[in-house]
Amino acid sequence: MNQLFQSAKDITTTLTKAGHTCYFAGGCVRDQLLGIEAKDYDIATSATPSQVLQLFPNSDSIGAHFGVILVKHHGFAFEVATFRTDGSYTDGRRPESVTFSSPEEDASRRDFTVNGLFQIPNSGEIIDYVNGQSDIEERVIRAIGDPNKRFDEDALRLMRAIRFATKLNFEIEPQTWQAIQSNAHLLKNIATERIQAEFSLILLSPHRAAGLDLLVKSGLIQHFLPEVLNLIGCEQPPQFHPEGDVYVHTCMMLDMLEGEVTLELVLAVLLHDIGKPATYSYDPEEDRIRFSGHDSLGAEMAETILKRLKYSNKTIEEVCAMVANHMNFMNVRFMKKSKVKRFMARPTYELEMELHRVDCASSNGITENYDFLRAKEEEFAAEPLIPEPLVRGQDLIQLGYSPGPQFKEILQAVQTEQLEGKLTDSAQAVEWVKANY
Repeated sequence: MNQLFQSAKDITTTLTKAGHTCYFAGGCVRDQLLGIEAKDYDIATSATPSQVLQLFPNSDSIGAHFGVILVKHHGFAFEVATFRTDGSYTDGRRPESVTFSSPEEDASRRDFTVNGLFQIPNSGEIIDYVNGQSDIEERVIRAIGDPNKRFDEDALRLMRAIRFATKLNFEIEPQTWQAIQSNAHLLKNIATERIQAEFSLILLSPHRAAGLDLLVKSGLIQHFLPEVLNLIGCEQPPQFHPEGDVYVHTCMMLDMLEGEVTLELVLAVLLHDIGKPATYSYDPEEDRIRFSGHDSLGAEMAETILKRLKYSNKTIEEVCAMVANHMNFMNVRFMKKSKVKRFMARPTYELEMELHRVDCASSNGITENYDFLRAKEEEFAAEPLIPEPLVRGQDLIQLGYSPGPQFKEILQAVQTEQLEGKLTDSAQAVEWVKANY
């Protein structure tokens, strides 16, 4: 029994002993039925917020207006919510008011049947007012009640439907799917940060390619990342990309990513060819499609897109570096040793290697450059890729050079000779500077 579960159960025990009905609610119940370890526990109770605060006086009451108290226990935080019925939603996010009610009414206000289940903590008995167990068994995402009403209340549920279908590898039932398509335009009412958070979770799921396809086919992506739609039907040279158009290629790459992946890597895979539609050209003499400069344009587009979606500066910087650099892999076998070392020493190198691996695996299958770099990693493993410099700015000043733009040029040149193995100590490097500058 893990500590998170035990802490949640302690809270429910306290509430129950005080005479209140108390259940585990929502995702933790769903995950248990699917054999997934819960990452958090939400608790639903007949106790009012004031009664919860009496039992747990050190809690956070910031959500009390909506019947939610944040109870802290053994280093964990749990949302303890009073059974409620929601009033009207005028802002497309939160109800104007709530009325404390019964467990059955509380279940009926929730988004999807798989999230509408309760569980009695002590016995493990499932309380199901919405046929959620059946939908879990059938692996179906279904809105509770009228799906149009559910999405009109909070349009972020449109994204959540895709996220749950992606994460759980479930189908979206036809009526709910039709409502998503019909209400896709409501996404414009949702804050960018909330959309981005759901989108990121979709991309971090192992079924991310299927999730992207659902976003495209539902019409949702049109409202926050329409550039992806231009990848569809953008033909590629069949001699290099027998798999199909840029969209098919991108989806295949997303599918081929292995293990735990970073958000930066997945975004780079998604956007690495985003510049291809705008740089498409056909050379009839060579009978060949080209995308000249799609890497540099793609990096510019990626920056615009990620800023619009309000990703962090770190994420934007790393993704744009990977997009800008992904075509340079074709040149690594012809680079000087110093340039190869600098190539490998960049902070996004390992992520780029995975991007390059799936780029090749989803198209021509050629791994020469990937294998070359892995061999170089072994060759260079005995010492740092970029060792301590043999000459620094202070050394140049002592030699009589005046600080200025030339300093960078000299230091870079010395480092190049050092990386090539031509300079091995400081005295030798100083003599080289005197001779060449």
